Amino acid sequence: MKKITLVKSLIGCKKDQIATAHALGLKKIGNVTVQPDNACTQGKINKIIHLIKVEEA
Repeated sequence: MKKITLVKSLIGCKKDQIATAHALGLKKIGNVTVQPDNACTQGKINKIIHLIKVEEA
């Protein structure tokens, strides 16, 4: 499992990056979500890695 925290604002990001963050359940700075460690989640993480902090949960 991965613990994902949004640490930078989504303002000014591309629409697909904003949609990816929302798909992970991240809408505001400081939001935290726990996601399974699979290929789908890894792809989403790689798309917005510059906006988030990822830890093992």
